[in-house]
Amino acid sequence: MNMDSENGTPSRQEGRQEGSNHAVLYRMVMDKHVCPYGLKSKWLLQRHGYEVEDHHLITREQTDAFKTEHDVSTTPQAFIEDTRIGGYDALRARFTGYDKTKKTYTPVLMIFAISALMAFAVAGGFIGTVFTLRTIELFAAFAMTALALQKLKDVESFSTMFLNYDLLARRHVGYGYVYPFAEAAAGLLMIMGGMAGLIGAPIALFIGSVGAVSVYKAVYIDKRELKCACVGGDSNVPLGFVSLTENLVMIAMGLWMPLKMIFLS
Repeated sequence: MNMDSENGTPSRQEGRQEGSNHAVLYRMVMDKHVCPYGLKSKWLLQRHGYEVEDHHLITREQTDAFKTEHDVSTTPQAFIEDTRIGGYDALRARFTGYDKTKKTYTPVLMIFAISALMAFAVAGGFIGTVFTLRTIELFAAFAMTALALQKLKDVESFSTMFLNYDLLARRHVGYGYVYPFAEAAAGLLMIMGGMAGLIGAPIALFIGSVGAVSVYKAVYIDKRELKCACVGGDSNVPLGFVSLTENLVMIAMGLWMPLKMIFLS
């Protein structure tokens, strides 16, 4: 590894090669810590056709000296054509346009997609066909349970974001703490089906109805631009149609389960 003789940090100039496909990367590689973002930065550069000049910062002192020399607060740091690009997020932004502050529906859509695949798998394995009404029920129930799990990872954070728009939580703050447990219970009861599904139905109907009214008012009447707490309190999912759909699905399940028992049993 090339070293600066004065401060013991890797020298960016010595041994430098020219060319648009050449990049220089400085990352922490210590006995007890290998920076994961450094590994991902190297992988991302190589994936986009760069030959990486990989410099390891092997001690805390060396890392601190590098930060001081280049006036940066974090590592890894990547350079392309003598221009500092930055860390992993900066590389992602350069190559893919990634912006971690940008609002996205991806987390909710992934939960819906995996829930649908789980429903197909269970229906195909235990019922013998994936095209049944039970498949739709399982999809909704799996989605409710998965969304509840996201909220339960940090109930405090969820309840805070929830207060931005939920009408009942604003009147009774404790409802924000109860909501994810109620959603999980309703989903699990509906997965069980039968009488358990009937118990879960009014729970889903209640929280879905309150949620639908709250989202509709915030988005379509008050015209507010908010983040949805549907996948937890740290998400960038915008409050809008997808959030409303989640609540409408719960309403539909809350109505369907007793109707099914009455007319199809």
